[in-house]
Amino acid sequence: MIRKAFLMTLKPGNEDEYERRHNPIWPELQEVLKAHGVHNYSIFLERGANRLFAYAEIESEELWQTIAETESCRRWWSYMKELMLTNSDSSPRTVDLDEVFHLD
Repeated sequence: MIRKAFLMTLKPGNEDEYERRHNPIWPELQEVLKAHGVHNYSIFLERGANRLFAYAEIESEELWQTIAETESCRRWWSYMKELMLTNSDSSPRTVDLDEVFHLD
């Protein structure tokens, strides 16, 4: 299992709406994530800084990358883009984090 962590940024004032839209996420998106080998996925919010920290355990980088090609993921990005900083394809702008310590 590969541990993956990254940061995203909300636009100011969207913390509550971001949380509302994730509780729960769409069932079809949840199925896409599971079908593409994503486990133990969490997103944490640093309130006041509009920063999101995401952590997921994935089976492979290749499977993780193909999630972006699914219709459910594209619709989710479109649904969320007004709330956060995004790329031109509506995907969230992310900063990947390198693991420097792990304890089982």
